[in-house]
Amino acid sequence: MDYIRYDLLAQAALRGVVRTVLVDAAKKGLPGEHHFKITFDPTVPGVRLSERMRTQYPQTMTIVLQHQFWDLVVGEDTFEVGLSFGGVPERVVVPFDAVTAFFDPAVQFGLQFETMESQAADDADAPARESEQAPEPATRLPAQNKADALPAPEPATHTGGGEVVRLDRFRKK
Repeated sequence: MDYIRYDLLAQAALRGVVRTVLVDAAKKGLPGEHHFKITFDPTVPGVRLSERMRTQYPQTMTIVLQHQFWDLVVGEDTFEVGLSFGGVPERVVVPFDAVTAFFDPAVQFGLQFETMESQAADDADAPARESEQAPEPATRLPAQNKADALPAPEPATHTGGGEVVRLDRFRKK
């Protein structure tokens, strides 16, 4: 029995990496070719989107911070940013706990996370599990060239370049 919950500690630390990168981008802008694709679960409490965006992306949403974003503000637990969706400006607020993936295509670096709701469901199901499951292979998100919000892509099998760390691979189930 893992009483310390290293999996949750590791996810919190890696979400801190995302927060640090966004704080730096908010202060200094994006250096070189760096840009970020951030996928999140819009159903997590604290996510603020227009009703139009919630209808269009009810389960998962990917935003791209590259050329067309403004007023990036990073707090302790959330970030907010102005984006254009189909030519319509919107303000999006995302708690870091809602982030399910972060990818920087410029350096092929990515992270995938579980949302707190899926962790709670896993914890509730844990006593019912009899055998250990094989870990999923590391994955990376495919590159996209739009500065608009896009539906979250299906992760592709990792074939080279940067490595995506999938934390549930290390979690005892």
